[in-house]
Amino acid sequence: MGIGEDLGRYGFGGGPIGNLFTAVDDATAHAAVGAAYEAGIRLFDTAPHYGLGLSERRLGAALAGRPRGAYTLSTKVGRLLAPAPEGAGRRDDEGFDVPADLRRVRDYSRDGVRRSLEESLQRLGLDAVDIVLIHDPDEHWEQAVSEAYPALAELRDQGVVRAIGAGMNQWEMLARFVRETDMDVVMLAGRYTLLDRSAERELLPLCAERGVAVLAAGVFNSGLLATHEPSGTYDYAPAPGPLLGRARRIAAVCERHGVTLPQAALAFPLRHPAVVSVVAGARSPAEVTRNAALAAAPVPEELWSDLAAEGLLR
Repeated sequence: MGIGEDLGRYGFGGGPIGNLFTAVDDATAHAAVGAAYEAGIRLFDTAPHYGLGLSERRLGAALAGRPRGAYTLSTKVGRLLAPAPEGAGRRDDEGFDVPADLRRVRDYSRDGVRRSLEESLQRLGLDAVDIVLIHDPDEHWEQAVSEAYPALAELRDQGVVRAIGAGMNQWEMLARFVRETDMDVVMLAGRYTLLDRSAERELLPLCAERGVAVLAAGVFNSGLLATHEPSGTYDYAPAPGPLLGRARRIAAVCERHGVTLPQAALAFPLRHPAVVSVVAGARSPAEVTRNAALAAAPVPEELWSDLAAEGLLR
């Protein structure tokens, strides 16, 4: 059975409990993970990058009392965490509200991959994870494909991990990985959403053909699709006017069908047969409960045909 067959339609993204943008306390983060588990979510994704290890530590602690075989855990390699005494008294400058007492060191070497995984397991308090993804190797293709990938393939062959892949905010390099390696899964962030379907023409058909499971992340495009009245950021920057207008037009069509914009944003990626799960981040039990309710609400098929008829889904 492929890894994609037992992940569930929705997963929990661990970026927000790593204090993405704003801080949350340990109790709230712990409760968010618990709420996801109680809602039936069994895929949990994290990375050393998220809060300089804070997300991994919190996720491991929150899952500690759960049966290990009852959930699937994904983490990433490519950024080692090193002491940064020069950061004393400062905050992280990569979007996480945490002390800058560590720094990220890009390393896609064989030794770097193994060391990264070992350190992740220590933070998680586990002896194994299920999925390991090469994280954002945008400027590091050669080392990622010649060293990181073979190191992960070896760990998979040894039974140390169940599945391997890559996670990125672009689809082009993911397509290259799928063509040139034997990956099990890719995490695609923000490139198959109501506002950006750029992965649809090449990457998704390729994954379907090769049997590579696609985890769709960033389905709210960092915020613009997260509320029924579109506002805020698109891919972590102020939303451009044309995209804001397009989001508002989509929301108006959704409203005619009794559907909210974030409800449609969660449902849309799963319409493609290559997408096995949508991974949505949450920082509190309330956010988890909201997303679970949106995911459970039916979306009429007529919505998609109406969006297409109005030129909003080409």
